[in-house]
Amino acid sequence: MENWLGAVIRFVVSAFVLLAVGFFLPGFEIIGFGSALIAAIVIAVIGYLVEALMGDEISPQNRGVIGFITSAVVIYLTQFVVADMTVSIIGAALAAVIIGIVDAVVPTELR
Repeated sequence: MENWLGAVIRFVVSAFVLLAVGFFLPGFEIIGFGSALIAAIVIAVIGYLVEALMGDEISPQNRGVIGFITSAVVIYLTQFVVADMTVSIIGAALAAVIIGIVDAVVPTELR
């Protein structure tokens, strides 16, 4: 039960982060909490698939350049699945930086 609740909390927090990123960054737009929540789930699924196919070295959780590029690509690709999300390449790169900073600052237990 705790794992389920933790996953829900992580997705809700991720959705709020995506909404904030969409509000502040040019080239990144997401309309509504529902779309942000779906985008958070899609980003998690695509990130998991990329990591499963390519290995841990390319994981968005890696804090290096490859992880940053992977995160930007995953964010960019998400717009093709989520209807109310529009992201430019620059917007995806800026979002990857902001989300990476949030991931580094927010403790894992809260995500």
